[in-house]
Amino acid sequence: MAREKVLFNRKTEEYRLHVDDFNSGMSLAVLVSELATSLLVEGDDVVVLCIGTDRCTGDALGPLIGTRLQRSGLHHVHVYGTLENPVHATNLQETLEQLQARHKQSLIIAIDACLGRIDNVGNIMIGKGPLKPGAGVNKDLPAVGDLFITGIVNVGGFMDYLVLQNTRLYLITRLADVIAEGLAHGLANLTLRRIVSPV
Repeated sequence: MAREKVLFNRKTEEYRLHVDDFNSGMSLAVLVSELATSLLVEGDDVVVLCIGTDRCTGDALGPLIGTRLQRSGLHHVHVYGTLENPVHATNLQETLEQLQARHKQSLIIAIDACLGRIDNVGNIMIGKGPLKPGAGVNKDLPAVGDLFITGIVNVGGFMDYLVLQNTRLYLITRLADVIAEGLAHGLANLTLRRIVSPV
């Protein structure tokens, strides 16, 4: 049965939809466009930072999205974190330093996989504010981003790294398809708004 709902949590100021919701990619596109527009300042570079590694199935969500987004033809968007050049725990700090040097003024959309309760697996979360990568597997990494998107890929709470390694590839690719679609359409719409907005 088709699902269609986007939930907003006032306490955390984040939106939630499920990967199997009806038209989930386009629902995400609307949210990406609206939230990014509210944060974007004239002159900002748009940076998408996809965090994760292709060496672990559950943690490959970010690089898969980065690779799909890189192929989408959005020339005004700077994508970091792909299957070829992933951004992960060991090079995140170095990548953030590169971002500061290359993009003096930017809107950063940070993306990562995360673990959650069993009834939340398959959910996509989006909201304003930074992402804290590695929190689910007890890694102390710097918070990053003006806007975050996370995909809940499996159940957390016990032997989290092993859980990530044994996450179904089907769910990861499904989440990657929906999030990449939403980003591509939402950011294309963002460009259109910039072109037609009055000076």
